[in-house]
Amino acid sequence: MSKSSLSYRDAGVDIDAGDALVDAIKPIAERTRRPGWMESIGGFGGMFELPPGRFKEPVLVSGTDGVGTKLKLAIELNKHDTVGIDLVAMCVNDIVVCGAEPLFFLDYLATSKLHNDIAEQVIAGIGRGCELAGAALIGGETAEMPGMYGEDDYDLAGFCVGAVEKPEIIDQSRVADGNVILGLASSGVHSNGFSLVRKVIESGNHNLADSFADSTLGETLLTPTRIYVRSLLALAKEINVSAIAHITGGGLPGNIKRVIPKELCAVLDSRQWLQPEIFQWLKIQGNIAVDEMQRTFNCGIGMAIVVDKKDAQNAIAILENHGETVFTIGHIETNDKQDVIIRS
Repeated sequence: MSKSSLSYRDAGVDIDAGDALVDAIKPIAERTRRPGWMESIGGFGGMFELPPGRFKEPVLVSGTDGVGTKLKLAIELNKHDTVGIDLVAMCVNDIVVCGAEPLFFLDYLATSKLHNDIAEQVIAGIGRGCELAGAALIGGETAEMPGMYGEDDYDLAGFCVGAVEKPEIIDQSRVADGNVILGLASSGVHSNGFSLVRKVIESGNHNLADSFADSTLGETLLTPTRIYVRSLLALAKEINVSAIAHITGGGLPGNIKRVIPKELCAVLDSRQWLQPEIFQWLKIQGNIAVDEMQRTFNCGIGMAIVVDKKDAQNAIAILENHGETVFTIGHIETNDKQDVIIRS
């Protein structure tokens, strides 16, 4: 008795669906075209040419990240058009703190079974994120891996490359006693701490469809991570920024500490900024201690910027002119513990 002929489709992988998705991505990528963009979607490598004359002493800065378990909420709600923005934001916000302008972006989408309607929504969000950041979407990879993920599960990873002039790199070398710390408002939880968010929802038997503020709990939690690229690049052109910290996992204490030199500390006053309502809800519903909130979530501040005191008002004006909500949240002072102190 002869055996039946097996195909890749029998194993759960649909090559035709993958090819169709590549075709669907092309117009999305086209909308992210910028100087240096080269035709490459569908090829084996993404190509980007540094625009001639644009940089004199370019230093390339790269970043990679994912969206984390926020994806579980997107899957549960069957809402996939914003997590791509999160993916881009987590990468470009990391490299812009060095003063780097994002140049290009690549994505990786892995799933058990490729559903093109869902994948197109995800990648449309990635394209939108790239437009907001000014980065070209030059390629990516879609992997269909039956047995590796649950039937409707998928995961995302992103990779971004930017450039900054070597003399204009923002590092911690200019941070000094008396510097002012400005905070840029977050759009919500962003893309960190969602394992704890999901635990709060599970332990309290909450429903994502429940009303919350002017929306629902699920929609509020899926609010995409704010992309701060254009406002921070504009700021760096006008004043000498001492340091910038992207407030992600580790919260304000963990991330500001990364840009504070030895023998200095950051002193913050939590009464100086407004926290989105979702953080108070999480704290109460999960009975979460204050220090646990502060080291898990951004608590309303997506970026912390250290500037000389004489530049603070000008910096605020520049940032507000670029659509940011800005708070003066603290200052730098001498302290050999190199710590972050949050007062309330």
